[in-house]
Amino acid sequence: MDDSDHNLLEQAAAGIGSYLTAERDAGRLGGAYYDAAVAKTVPNLKKWLTASVLDQISPNLRGGLREAIRAQRWEALTNAFSRDVSFGTGGIREKMGARRDEVLRLKSEGIGAGIIKGPNTINDVILLLTSAGVARFGMARVPALERVVIGFDSRVRGADFARLIASLFLAYDYIVYLFDEACMYPSVTFGVPTLRADIGVFISASHNDFRYNGYKLSCGNGSQFDPAERNNLYENYIKTTRFEDIRTLPLDRAAEDKLWFLGGVKAATRRVVESGPHKGLPLADPLPGAVYAGREDRIIDLHTMHFEHVKQFLLRREMITKAKRPLSIGFSAFNGSGRKAVPRLLNEVGFADVKRIMKLDPLDGMFPAFCSDPGKEQQPDPGDWRAADVAVAAFKEEYPDAWDAVDLIIGTDPDADRCGVIVKVPRHQRTAYRHRGTNEEQDWTLLSADEAWTLILWYRFQYELETYGAIRDVDKKFIVLSHTTTDLLVRLARKFELGVLTTWVGFAQLAAGTRAIWELHAGRNTEGLTEGGKLPVYDEGRRHADDTVCNRTIHSWEAMDDRRRCINVAALEQSNGFTLLGGPPPDDRSLGEGGHVRDKDGTFAAVLVAELAQHAKESGVNLIDLLDEKIYLDPDIGLYVTHYEPDPLDGEYEGLAGYTKKRGILQRGDELFENWAASSAALGGLPIKAATVYRTGKYDAINYPGFPDEGYRFYFDTDRRSHLTIRPSGTSNALRFHVQLFGGHPSRDELIDKKAELRDTATRIVDDVKRRLGAVD
Repeated sequence: MDDSDHNLLEQAAAGIGSYLTAERDAGRLGGAYYDAAVAKTVPNLKKWLTASVLDQISPNLRGGLREAIRAQRWEALTNAFSRDVSFGTGGIREKMGARRDEVLRLKSEGIGAGIIKGPNTINDVILLLTSAGVARFGMARVPALERVVIGFDSRVRGADFARLIASLFLAYDYIVYLFDEACMYPSVTFGVPTLRADIGVFISASHNDFRYNGYKLSCGNGSQFDPAERNNLYENYIKTTRFEDIRTLPLDRAAEDKLWFLGGVKAATRRVVESGPHKGLPLADPLPGAVYAGREDRIIDLHTMHFEHVKQFLLRREMITKAKRPLSIGFSAFNGSGRKAVPRLLNEVGFADVKRIMKLDPLDGMFPAFCSDPGKEQQPDPGDWRAADVAVAAFKEEYPDAWDAVDLIIGTDPDADRCGVIVKVPRHQRTAYRHRGTNEEQDWTLLSADEAWTLILWYRFQYELETYGAIRDVDKKFIVLSHTTTDLLVRLARKFELGVLTTWVGFAQLAAGTRAIWELHAGRNTEGLTEGGKLPVYDEGRRHADDTVCNRTIHSWEAMDDRRRCINVAALEQSNGFTLLGGPPPDDRSLGEGGHVRDKDGTFAAVLVAELAQHAKESGVNLIDLLDEKIYLDPDIGLYVTHYEPDPLDGEYEGLAGYTKKRGILQRGDELFENWAASSAALGGLPIKAATVYRTGKYDAINYPGFPDEGYRFYFDTDRRSHLTIRPSGTSNALRFHVQLFGGHPSRDELIDKKAELRDTATRIVDDVKRRLGAVD
């Protein structure tokens, strides 16, 4: 270390120390977080600033740190160096830049831009370190892992990050399958098992705002790694990887059999791979403007394979192609990777009137239609009512004469694994579907995923009844959903005599629970989930009433005590995720038999919801009235209203102070949980009748012992049908508030008013609890 860097580190130590002390004294930084930041920030900064090897890996990095120290950017430096980026269920996710101007520098200068980069930001070095850890993990397996699929979405410089990661895996002698342009996350989760690859890597931050990026990992069947394997990967490989473990091989120097591209343009004349492990797979023509490192003849048309797979799940293709009342669809890609895929797939299955909202169509990781002001950064989430506002306004601007005729607008997030659905509201329903921001009546609404998935499931069940007279193999079928997803789905499935498995939140949990059922069907137990050849009874995650720690995956189940249950017909989440996992796969590297990808797929959901909407239109009914008639008025189901709100509305509580704020809110949540009975507590005017806390331990190491990772739940009735769940994010400083209210069985004349009443009550409950916990956004 030369004298200039020594002096800079002394300045940084003094400045960062003063900043942390001021934050602690102002009450914004709790003692434990202060101590950890003091212990780690300057040593981490020193490690990076004095590592000359970084000049070969990222030549401008150390210069950017020197510039930040001279500019006295103590807060940004502390946030970047006070900890390592959290490794969650699917990988890592964090900000690329602390400020908008830094992300813009990345966009204009490339991934080597000399902005603040450290162990708690997403940057070229962190992605290389993570990839080197994954590569080392794969090499240590027996047999060794050797094939990796790499994709990216529309995030700033995603293509450059992906090519850099590909160069590292090539240097570690992996066979690399690299997408040639921004693709959907479901393209990767489909590609991994289809190509018999071992690992999937996807560069994306899903629906987060423009500052974020991330690194998603998939195992050989396309799902996320199991907890034990994931912990081994992180603790023994990623955490122990050094700068010196980073090595790269330029793509144009890779051996011919080591690099394939995925994507391209569907070939005018069908061509296939003629030999080797991919013999018979379709080849594509080069995409204009894409760089193939001399591999223009090695482009597998994975997109067409994916789309053909999706088409198998449509039930009434002829109804679509010969519709008497053709559906009119608007589509918003929200500047993400679904921009080509969703319209193409909708067109190919027979929907001729698909209007792309071009303002929201170009690949642009700055998401220009969304606010990017400091502290107000909005996220392009198709399940967010504000994103729906953006889509509707843009549609009306581009197609002013088409608004009255359009039936629905479908939206997907930047990586296209989530799907949102905007539908028209008939005049007589508008009091129950007021605008979330203004509370005014309007002629459209964003269907919640709870409502959309319930209708899709009803439609698919009804098709079987009409076509076959019964649901085929009903004793073998089940659905899987997370515990914050609506009980409408539970009651609908049980009405038709399907089993129901409820897990904790996340598609990793849905997939893990389903795998356990598949194993049980085959006569094998899954450690920690099943035993003695059966699924134990879990009451809200507990085997016994006095258990303090819940099962790591399963919340509860209904009618799953028969080992014949093995065919999953839907995997569903409140957060706009949907797939269908199918029956037991032929091996642990394949999709389920008759199933789709083992993670959510917004494209898949878009096509299924469009088929549902076409069926409704052919029947002369809209989706809102269909929901009333077939679900809420069904005496076996009843009226359930759900409401979801994150805090903050976008992103997370900022910086180190955010950790203290989140911990403080959860401590007050714990006090409410401990004292609700003694204080006769009520929320939103509803008395609390019971309460529980869900702790599985999976995020204790990142947060603190006893962290309530699946939340606190407060019940408003003795039947446990109406409740509020306060659920913290495990890897970011944010909270989720979920309300479900059961409205009984109102008459047809009472239904609309009852829906409006319950929606108002749900909003009031969240407002009340946020005020009590100090979580007002």
